[in-house]
Amino acid sequence: MIPEIGHLALIIAFVLALLQCVLPIWGAQVGNYQLMAVARPTATLQLLFVLIAFCALIFSFINNDFSVLNVAENSNSSLPTIYRICASWGSHEGSILLWALMLAGWSCAVAMFSKHLPQPVLARTLGVMGFISVGTILFTLVTSNPFVRLLPAAANGRDLNPLLQDPGMIIHPPMLYMGYVGSSVVFSLAIAALLSGKLDTAWARWSRPWITMSWCFLTVGIALGSAWAYYELGWGGWWFWDPVENASFMPWLLGTALIHSLAVTEKRGGFKMWTALLAILTFSLALLGTFLVRSGVITSVHAFATDPQRGIFILLFLAILIGGSLTLFAIRAPKASTGEEFDLVSKESMLLTNNILLIVATGAVLLGTLYPLIIDALQLGKLSVGKPYFDAVFVPIMTPALFLMGVGPITRWRGAPSIELILQLKWALGVTVISAAVAPFIMRSWTPLIGFGLLLAVWIIVASLNNLISRLKNHPSHWLSALKQQSASYYGMLLAHIGVAVFIFGVTMVSGFEEEKDLRMSAGSKSSLAGYEIRFNQVSEITGPNYVAAQGNISVFKDDKLVTMMYPQKRKYDSSQMLMTEAAIYNSFVGDLYISMAEPVSPSEWGIKVQFKPFINYIWLGCFLMALGGIFAVSDKKYRFKPITQVIA
Repeated sequence: MIPEIGHLALIIAFVLALLQCVLPIWGAQVGNYQLMAVARPTATLQLLFVLIAFCALIFSFINNDFSVLNVAENSNSSLPTIYRICASWGSHEGSILLWALMLAGWSCAVAMFSKHLPQPVLARTLGVMGFISVGTILFTLVTSNPFVRLLPAAANGRDLNPLLQDPGMIIHPPMLYMGYVGSSVVFSLAIAALLSGKLDTAWARWSRPWITMSWCFLTVGIALGSAWAYYELGWGGWWFWDPVENASFMPWLLGTALIHSLAVTEKRGGFKMWTALLAILTFSLALLGTFLVRSGVITSVHAFATDPQRGIFILLFLAILIGGSLTLFAIRAPKASTGEEFDLVSKESMLLTNNILLIVATGAVLLGTLYPLIIDALQLGKLSVGKPYFDAVFVPIMTPALFLMGVGPITRWRGAPSIELILQLKWALGVTVISAAVAPFIMRSWTPLIGFGLLLAVWIIVASLNNLISRLKNHPSHWLSALKQQSASYYGMLLAHIGVAVFIFGVTMVSGFEEEKDLRMSAGSKSSLAGYEIRFNQVSEITGPNYVAAQGNISVFKDDKLVTMMYPQKRKYDSSQMLMTEAAIYNSFVGDLYISMAEPVSPSEWGIKVQFKPFINYIWLGCFLMALGGIFAVSDKKYRFKPITQVIA
């Protein structure tokens, strides 16, 4: 009965999405305010009914209702309760329903926090979001219904993929989907503005906090996915340039460009059509990521849908939504004004260059992701594009963008003499150059790439602090008062930029100085790595809730003192008989000691991989600082939903 209630709720949500799509947009077109007023209640009710459907699915998983095909294929009676809940979005069908829930949530948020918007703008915005919901819910009902019955019911389920039986499953997919789907808000605002023919500072100011929040969710989601892969997959990598990783990274790059472009549109009325195009492309790449993951065209732990019907449906929806949006853009673009002129050395030019570099970098990632798929589809053979390509192409493109992070914030709108900019940055340049010169004598090993990475990290931090000091010096008030008077969005920018520097530092250190050993160890064996002495004591068998494991017992010493005990595992899951490596990780301020078990190489010996990852946690610390900076920016009082009337034609 519960699955049928969920199915019915989803059908009602589809009808509400259809009403939300058609009536408000038609009302805005003909000037009927009664039809426009339908947008808010339908968006709110749609969230309610999608939530009912999602709760029905979770209830089915918790109660082991193996008469539901989705539950039978993705759960098991021995699965811990928390992972039964996670399994509800671990399947293809459940993940699409989660997408629909997130979309309904964003639509409801727009309806609740948009009372200051002109009614036609709100009607068109929610109407476009309703259209996206129509496609998503229809896809769920037609090709990915999570409530399909299995009769007779299975005695037990196949179990959730052991890779997904991890605490990361609780938070990573929801955060990632919040980021993906959140870009639909600024996309819908852009389409609403194009339909009305008005792209103005009001549109930019209202769009900016929405895309920033979406970007924050996406940043945290990507970081959590990276950390999850690091400790769960058992070999110590943190980024693999997997097609699904790229699918989330590309909208992040374009979202970053969009945030900066919106700043120009909001402050100076420039880049209006460029910004609208970025809004369209950012959400388009989020949809493309969905196609890659859910169509079965790629092979990945993330991608498990192999039904061609699903791929055709998503591709058709993608073509309608993106094709229609770009057609509308092409019609409206020639009619838009170009904004004020600006000098070569100006904040506008720096942000434009930043945008171009981010788009080129996105294109490079897109090419590396899609080219092997195209070659395979044309039956021209199998081609693998991996880390060497992305390192060789992506890093050089992003290097000047990272340099501009130090220059851009200190330049003026419309421009200033170059000599003035150089004088403002003299201390930052001096400290950075001195640091680069001294570092080789401090570090025990050195390469040009390590030096360049640390140079960029130091440059961004010093230039950011230099910018803050300059603002405080030029402020008429005492420095403490001046600190308080700086806007939240300014501090958010500083924090996000420093987060990028911390991220670069972490990547540089772990890439340049990581150490590893592959060992054969038996009881009593010893080895050393990075100043640690590793003593292998024994292997014991333990029983988990739905697995058995061989667990290593390892003592770690430093300077003849016991630092920690580590317990890596080799697990075998009951239902799937799948083997999984569970690494043991010792965290310290300067890095991680990472130990994983391979297969036994003899009756008394085990293969043991020991790695030291210097400063690897700074990678994720940098990401969370970026997201925190975004939250600071959104909290700025200028975004507190007050009426905006200024328009630039």
